[in-house]
This record gives sequence, C-alpha cells and structure tokens, in this order.
Amino acid sequence: MQNSNDILVEVNDLKTYFPIRKGLLRKTVGQVRAVDGVSFKIPTGKTLGLVGESGCGKTTIGRTILKLIPHTHGSVKFEGQDIFSLSSSSVRKLRSQMQLIFQDPYGSLNPRMTVANIVGEALAVHGIARGKKRKQIVSELLEKVGLAQHHVSRYPHEFSGGQRQRIGIARALALNPRFIVCDEAVSALDVSIQSQIINLLEDLQSEFGLTYLFIAHDLAVVEHISDFVAVMYLGRIVEYADRQQLYSNPLHPYTKALISAIPQPDPARSSKRMILKGEVPSPANPPSGCPFHPRCPFAEERCSHETQSLDKRSEDTDHLAACWKCLEI
Repeated sequence: MQNSNDILVEVNDLKTYFPIRKGLLRKTVGQVRAVDGVSFKIPTGKTLGLVGESGCGKTTIGRTILKLIPHTHGSVKFEGQDIFSLSSSSVRKLRSQMQLIFQDPYGSLNPRMTVANIVGEALAVHGIARGKKRKQIVSELLEKVGLAQHHVSRYPHEFSGGQRQRIGIARALALNPRFIVCDEAVSALDVSIQSQIINLLEDLQSEFGLTYLFIAHDLAVVEHISDFVAVMYLGRIVEYADRQQLYSNPLHPYTKALISAIPQPDPARSSKRMILKGEVPSPANPPSGCPFHPRCPFAEERCSHETQSLDKRSEDTDHLAACWKCLEI
C-alpha cells in the first residue's frame, strides 16, 4: 500500500483463528476467524489508525503483531525481518523495540506495585538499569508524560484514570521502543482527558520518532492523530487511505456509515445519518462473498458469493476499497 522504502512494520495476509471446542474431549468443531487475511504497512515515524466496531479483530491484530497471540497464517516484518520466524531469544531482544499501551488504565497496572516498580520493571528485566540509575530514568520518564517526580512512590489507586494512562505510556517508553501499539488507549477516558493524552502521544512521537498502530472505534479521535487509516469489518480491512482522502471521500458503504455517525459540533453542518440494518455476523460463521453484504444498502447479487479484495479505483491514488460498486463509480 505504501511505496516508501522506509517501512518499519509490514503485515502480509495475516490470519488469526481461534478454535471452537465442544464436548468432554474438547473436540474442535469450528474456528473463530478473528483476523482473516489482513495486509498493511506502516512507515517509520507515522501513525496508522485501525478502526471498526467492537469485535472486528482490531485488538487481535495488535497483539498478534507483538506475538502475544499465536498467528494462524501470514507474516509480520519489523525492519524487514519476519518476527514469526525468530527464535525465542531473538524475540526477547525485539521486545524492547515493540511495546503496547493497554486500553484499561485500571486493570493494566499492578495494584501491589509502586509507580517506580511498574515503570522500571522492564529496565531491570532487560538488564538496562538498576538502583539509582533506574530511579533516575523512571523520574525522567514520568516528567516526559506529565507526572511529577514525587509520584514514584505512590500506588495506582492513588491516581485518576488519565494519570494511570500516563503511567502506562511511561512504562511503554521505558525501553526506548520504535513501535508502539496503542490499543484503545483513550477510549476509557473522559473526552477532555482524551485530548490531553492524544496531544501527549503526538508530542512523544515527534520527540522520539515513534511509529504507532493506533487502534480505536472513535473515528473522530483517529482523524486527529493518524496519517493513514484502515477500516476493519469482521476480521478484514475494507478500506485503506491516507487520513485526508478517507474522511473527505469515503468509498466503502461501511466507512460512510461510520463517518456519518461522528457527532458534528455545528448543527448547520450535520448530515443525514446512515443507519445500518441487522447485526454484525459472527466471525465463527461469516457470510459468503463480501462480509458486509447482509447489511449493505447497495449490495448486488454477486456480493453474496464473490469477494472483492482491496483495490484502487484509479492508478493515481493509494485509496483502496473492498467493494465492487464503489470501485466502479
């Protein structure tokens, strides 16, 4: 999707299936296709926003990329190196370059550990710093994320949700990574706090040259932080474009429905909401053909039995969509 040679993360035909087991013998009777053939690239220093409804496979992609969940098929390359083919010792070394910011700022922090231990744990595990040097690094990291030095001796329950997420960001930065998966990093926060955390992430990206995979279901937030946007539905990417193209000229009907749901602060600019009928199909039993066709208001006969891959409407654009009708217009 990107022609640039400076690609940090490249995902090719990634599939992650989970077995469905039943009976006393736990026999496998089916599979949940959480991620079903996803491909994308993220240039160094850029942000790819990954959006879609809950359950579409966004979080599974992020955790599969980091090898926290085993993949079923495909490859993930980091600086051209396939991480799925690496040995355990090589993956351990790579961990410092790829980090994760969790969605839940409450459940992701150990309530029995002080901030100093939470943020500094990785420094000790990887043998980077101990003792006074570790305390110094932790204090500097806390200042970077907008917390004070005296917070190091406190426990998670003494902080607000926004402050806890800042601690999580400091923990992710501790090993000086190049790539960070932000898994719904602001969805559990108040709107005013969301903007603060988004601005913090952008400042850190500018300062350290970070590359983000920003996972979210709020397209308004994604528009603010992302350079490129991929829209997911039922384990597949149905549209991919740079931010300006996607928001100014969405092609796929699903993307149009999501964008129409974004609240407009100016009533005069409000547009008609595109309401989707029906429910999201189960990834354990996805529909044939285009996965969106049972809910699509523009579905044709061939949509029910033929699958359209991501493709361009014209050669002079990188705006891709997986829809027969929108590519023909």
